[in-house]
Amino acid sequence: MFSKGVQYMLLSTLFFALMNVCVKLVPHIPAVEIILFRSGISLLMSYAVLKQQGVSVWGTHKGLLISRGLTGAIALVLYFTTLQHIPLATAVTLQYLSPIFTTILGIFIVKEKVKPWQWLFFLVSFAGILVIEGVDTRISPFYLAIGVAGAAISGISYNVIRKLNTREHPLVIVFYFPLVALPFSAVYSWYDWVQPIGWDWLILILVGVFTQIAQYFMTMSYQSEELSKVANLNYIGIFYALLIGFFMFGEVFTFGSYAGMALVLLGVVLNIGYKNRLAKKALAVQ
Repeated sequence: MFSKGVQYMLLSTLFFALMNVCVKLVPHIPAVEIILFRSGISLLMSYAVLKQQGVSVWGTHKGLLISRGLTGAIALVLYFTTLQHIPLATAVTLQYLSPIFTTILGIFIVKEKVKPWQWLFFLVSFAGILVIEGVDTRISPFYLAIGVAGAAISGISYNVIRKLNTREHPLVIVFYFPLVALPFSAVYSWYDWVQPIGWDWLILILVGVFTQIAQYFMTMSYQSEELSKVANLNYIGIFYALLIGFFMFGEVFTFGSYAGMALVLLGVVLNIGYKNRLAKKALAVQ
């Protein structure tokens, strides 16, 4: 039987996969407009939890909190755009580059060092991107670049979260994402509004609901289990994406595409595993 932490992470990846499906089901709705609905629902649900726990919603490090919200919103716009325009599994794979960008950008933002072996792992992942671009004619260089840029900006956002982790309540950090994204997406949508029709309304609401549930279970997983034991379970999402893409959207891939995805994930997983081993050695020395 799986531990509680593993069960929570499996549920989290499932609900994130359902969110991805919802985004892909409304390709006629601009990505920023989808974020408007997602942010509105997330803001209400996050605010309710914070008030219930008696935590001030505003925090104290507002500059960093706003930076987290802004970078997170931009990264999500780029990710949703790739979801709508390229195969589901490929978009998800590109987003999985974010841990690598988090590490690279951490050199400058949180002053962390990168070991020589990690640079090799990074090259493996980026080689996978080149393979995907070379063999999958459905993916234009433009949307490939958008996907990579989204992962890079996610890396900035995660580094800001790391700077905030010991200074702010985790729920306040979560709250600032929709707090910043809502006005940002509202202003943009005012000038580029596409009227949802029929089932669009339900799908847009479910994007917000599924995201909030996924984040809840992810938080529960990290609180219930050691990070090293559950973090890699996030990558089960690629299998969800492959299965859902095949059965719902008729997406199939060549062997070369699968090889490219495998290289991306291999580099990411090796990097995370290496960092976990270094962390354990450091604790053993203390």
